[in-house]
Amino acid sequence: MPSLFRFLALVGILAGAIYGGMLALAQFYDPPQREITVPIPPDRYSKQR
Repeated sequence: MPSLFRFLALVGILAGAIYGGMLALAQFYDPPQREITVPIPPDRYSKQR
């Protein structure tokens, strides 16, 4: 039984570390902004009905 508690503690600590790392990346990393231009063919917006 003690080995089960050690295993669960290890899994909990690893999960907490992963969660903390993801939270830190989400809070402190700011991706650079860039402009995106996508050409749209004329037949997509000027259909004759």
